[in-house]
Amino acid sequence: MKKTTVKRVLQYLGKQRLAFAFSLLLSIVYVGLILYVPVLIGDAIDAITGKDAVLLDVVKDCLLKAAVLIPAAAFIKWVMSSINNKITFEVVRDVRRDAQAHVNELPLSYIDTHPTGDIVSRIIADADQFADGLLLGFTEFFTGILTIIGTLIFMLRIQPLITLLVVGLTPLSLFVAKFITGRTYNLFKAQSATRGEQTAVIEEMIGNQKVVQSFGREKEALAKFDEVNNRLEEVSLKATFFSSLTNPGTRFVNNVVYATVTLSGSFAVISGLMTVGGLSCFLSYAGQYAKPFNEISGVLTELQNALACAERIFDFLDSPVRTPDGPDAICLEKAEGTVELSDMSFSYVPERPLMQHLNLSVPAGKRIAIVGPTGCGKTTLINLLLRFYDPTDGKILVDGHDTKTLQREALRRNVGMVLQDTWLMEGTIRDNIAMGKPDATMEEIMEACKACHAHSFIKRLPQGYDTYIPEDGGDLSQGQKQLLCIARVMLCLPPILILDEATSSIDTRTELKVQDAFAKMMLGRTCFIVAHRLSTIVDADRILVMKDGTIIEQGNHEELLAQGGFYHKLYNSFTPE
Repeated sequence: MKKTTVKRVLQYLGKQRLAFAFSLLLSIVYVGLILYVPVLIGDAIDAITGKDAVLLDVVKDCLLKAAVLIPAAAFIKWVMSSINNKITFEVVRDVRRDAQAHVNELPLSYIDTHPTGDIVSRIIADADQFADGLLLGFTEFFTGILTIIGTLIFMLRIQPLITLLVVGLTPLSLFVAKFITGRTYNLFKAQSATRGEQTAVIEEMIGNQKVVQSFGREKEALAKFDEVNNRLEEVSLKATFFSSLTNPGTRFVNNVVYATVTLSGSFAVISGLMTVGGLSCFLSYAGQYAKPFNEISGVLTELQNALACAERIFDFLDSPVRTPDGPDAICLEKAEGTVELSDMSFSYVPERPLMQHLNLSVPAGKRIAIVGPTGCGKTTLINLLLRFYDPTDGKILVDGHDTKTLQREALRRNVGMVLQDTWLMEGTIRDNIAMGKPDATMEEIMEACKACHAHSFIKRLPQGYDTYIPEDGGDLSQGQKQLLCIARVMLCLPPILILDEATSSIDTRTELKVQDAFAKMMLGRTCFIVAHRLSTIVDADRILVMKDGTIIEQGNHEELLAQGGFYHKLYNSFTPE
């Protein structure tokens, strides 16, 4: 899996190949400069250690060159870091953009079965961790590799035998780093997964704070958070502990190498095999040769974390998307409104059937009410009509077309929906109402609001229709939010309407006015009305009574009461005889 993840990361890096090549070129120049400076220092030392001869001109020349090269190397390092930052954050930008685009293509079944907080954590927190590891890799990894190669060349030029000794001891450092980092990947992966779980818990508790407080579940909510938080602490400590062993372990090995070089180099100077300046230069190279191993070992630890986070992101990106519209999908411009269910079956989980062999024919312009106990399949039927889910077997036909052959966007453009649960986006009141018709004029928006009796409360807001509200509606009451959702549909007036307890949060006086507006709005339109209060659907052309995913009765109000069946019992359980 790690190889696949690395390959995916390299594919994203391929889009930045020019910047990457320029950064690599700067790395070569930078390493060349910093490796030439010890040569100058060594020459300067040799120029003042000669017997009865101090070559001040040579010393001056070497120091001047060093004074120019050191600031030049620092400037190149700064430019290289800026380029690496640009590469890293453009890669993460592309990853996040793909992840956000993928969210819009996910089937509703994925959203229903995965915590929102975990998805958010993958796109935000895991992407940040991935960026940190990638940036450190760019900054240290390639420069370190070039430094190792460069120092080997310079050391071989000065003293081949001692260089071979250094190279012989180097694998110990690599072994220590590999031994430790090989055990940190799974720990970092577990850390990322637990962090996503924690984000999901936080998102759930904050989003449902009123419910938690209403039922006095603060202690239970805190206990649930503490349990996840403690697991995150435990796995994070383990990951950090093992990863923190890498640098001290490699430093110990490198210090042993440095001490060996110092001792053997001192004997070489005494024996006349190398000069004092050469030893100084060699020791500098030995330190520079060892330093990248320390840095690379730290980079490898961070890369383990980055790859673990990247794997979670790519797992999300690889999750199956909804079935795309076919190339010959029909664009339904203006539906007449006929709806038919032909031997339709559906289940969320194959081993648990929900709907079996449903048949229904709804002529255009009819009002169809759907009633039944909780969990009988009312909302599921609505989701199927809107093609959030596709039937397991059979067909759903709109104007004689199988919904699977229709473009989703075109199908949903012909359907207006007001749900019991309101949804408002961050923006102005006007933006929220005009969501389905962005080019609507102010007069059209106001007429829609007057029709559903929302105009009066909107005018009382500080900036009227230009009042800015957060995504949850802010200080608006639940009834006011629902009126805005009703106005949204009244502005578009599509040929098919779905009303799922559309007036559940509105006061009785306003509800009577809105019901009158609905009656006018529903004229000539196919309407599906999901209701719990049966008094609101007695005028429906047909009432579907559902139980356990099956339509057990259908007819108008009088016919169903006369049958004396399930609807009769359901109706009289709310309405005294």
